[in-house]
Amino acid sequence: MRTLLNFLVKHRAWFLFIFYAVISLGLLFKNNPYQRHVYLTSASHVTGSVYKLSNSVTGYFNLRAINDDLQRQNAELSSELLALRDQVDKLTLKVYGDSVPAIEPVRKYDFILAKVINNSISRPHNYITIDKGSLDGVRPEMGVIDQNGVIGVVEIVNDRFARIISLLNPDFRLSCKVKGNDIIGSLVWDGKDSRTALVEELPKHTVFAPGDTIVTSGFSAMFPPDIPVATVIERATTNDDNFYTLRVRLLTEFAQLSTVRIVVNSDLNDIKEIEANMKQ
Repeated sequence: MRTLLNFLVKHRAWFLFIFYAVISLGLLFKNNPYQRHVYLTSASHVTGSVYKLSNSVTGYFNLRAINDDLQRQNAELSSELLALRDQVDKLTLKVYGDSVPAIEPVRKYDFILAKVINNSISRPHNYITIDKGSLDGVRPEMGVIDQNGVIGVVEIVNDRFARIISLLNPDFRLSCKVKGNDIIGSLVWDGKDSRTALVEELPKHTVFAPGDTIVTSGFSAMFPPDIPVATVIERATTNDDNFYTLRVRLLTEFAQLSTVRIVVNSDLNDIKEIEANMKQ
């Protein structure tokens, strides 16, 4: 208490000045219409600016919630689209094929949404860490995509987190093709730019043009077929005269990764079991 009293006594001149200033301003704005109008106008302007800033901040945080909701809806729609595409393929076979099993409306692919908590793009071998792990259903060798294209493959998983081998890693090769063409090649990062990569091992008779879309081939159980990956820039110069190599622009902006989708293939375990038996 003594400390407080000493503080008030020491600064009494300032407190007295503020007291008289408040009273003077109150009398000024109360008894003079012009000054009152200026005050109210200025106060409204300041208040409006504060409200606008507050609304912008609140809107920013609301955008995150809206974005998460849109990501969930997009993942659900993507899953339904893949299921419908699979049913269309089976119907086509049933119409034009002689012996096709009955069509079952099975949803083969589902998605687990995850947040990126660590991401590198400039190292020789890049990895991504996400905030979902085995408790959320994430397993090694699951494919990872976002709303634009392929991200990579899950490598290591613990209970709460998982590490992804990024597409920006020369150890990861993706089976792909030029959209509308069934000839398979391999997409690999050459370490030069986080926005570009190479598609290798395309036979000479492959038809392509700048701007064509590169999509997943469907030959891997980790990714659904026809997921966009990149667009063709040009033919790259190589020493191999038997195959084309294309330089392509990746559709995913790896420097801006936020939310990703882990691909859950209901047939993945059965496929891995068959392939393991074939190797024995």
